[in-house]
Amino acid sequence: MTQRVQKGSLAIDCILYDFIEQEALPQSGLNSDEFWNEFEQIVLDLTPKNDALLQKRDQLQAHIDQWHREHAFDLETYQHFLTEIGYLEPEVADFTITTDRVDQEIATLAGAQLVVPVRNARYSLNAANARWGSLYDALYGTDVIDDTEGAQAGAQYNPKRGDKVIAFAKQFLDDTFPLKEGSHQQVMRYSVEQHRLVVTLQNGQTTTLQDERQYVGFNGDAAQPNQIVLVHHGLHVIIEIDRQHAVGQSDPAGVKDITLEAAITTIQDLEDSVAAVDAEEKVEAYRNWLGLMQGTLQEQIEKNGRVVTRALNADRSYIGTDGQTHQLHGRSLMLLRNVGHLMTNPAILVNGREIYEGIMDGLITPLLSLSDIKGVNELRNSRTGSM
Repeated sequence: MTQRVQKGSLAIDCILYDFIEQEALPQSGLNSDEFWNEFEQIVLDLTPKNDALLQKRDQLQAHIDQWHREHAFDLETYQHFLTEIGYLEPEVADFTITTDRVDQEIATLAGAQLVVPVRNARYSLNAANARWGSLYDALYGTDVIDDTEGAQAGAQYNPKRGDKVIAFAKQFLDDTFPLKEGSHQQVMRYSVEQHRLVVTLQNGQTTTLQDERQYVGFNGDAAQPNQIVLVHHGLHVIIEIDRQHAVGQSDPAGVKDITLEAAITTIQDLEDSVAAVDAEEKVEAYRNWLGLMQGTLQEQIEKNGRVVTRALNADRSYIGTDGQTHQLHGRSLMLLRNVGHLMTNPAILVNGREIYEGIMDGLITPLLSLSDIKGVNELRNSRTGSM
């Protein structure tokens, strides 16, 4: 039988209660009694409102079902019916809204987004760290590179496939960061002189990018950098240089890889990709989100016969064209998708009824996010202080 702690009209599963008391509240600075009292008042206020909304939804659906049984479909007649029952509302005059503290990954920067079940720590960490990825690895392991002419992927590295990967990647550089003269295929050396990118070709000629604004910085020694940082439409690309590396040894410019800024946002999901049917499973998800917000989540996995610890990646840095050190966000901006208001969960009973899970998520997940909202964690998620 489930053990519960009674807080007014709330009967809270001990697993959830202990997590809130021992892990969530201490990092929040909130008082336990005050939290549960206000939690109860919000639940008591919103539950009947949610009941009414769901009842209206059922009524609308019943009207619509009945209409389809009695009528042949005609768009104009159907729209009039939907308006009559209140399913469609009349258009209103144009209006504007404003927002603040919105991160650039949502407001101004277009890029890929992942969705991952937050109950799985390994998946959550992988997704958060997917902001940066190896173009060479991505190409080698997918059918973007065809396997003709002996270029099949296998258990061992295939140099013929590797050559195709490198050719594709260099063409990507030519298409996205074209040089004023020649091709990235012909580069012998990338260097930086007086805060400008200098590209030396195989014929001895020096050149630079057609659009020099695409070069934003480097790492290492200016004459022999180990990273060249470029930007296109706000997304960064890093040319990785290491002439001692197995791949870099065979590249005329010593390029060992190209790192792309990839998944700039991730939905850490409590809903569609997750099944969390009780307090124990909800706490698994909540604990992972708390760890993500505190920057402390880790997971040990076995890979190729050895144990590897996964954790959130640190931010990246580079020396900019102004000679100063600049930061690049090391992780995907994480959003949290709460459960919708249709579902209930036995983790908390309200006057004997299961709580609406969307209300529970809406009250608990901000509590878990306070470390990030306040900016007191080392590996910050939202740089604007939002959740």
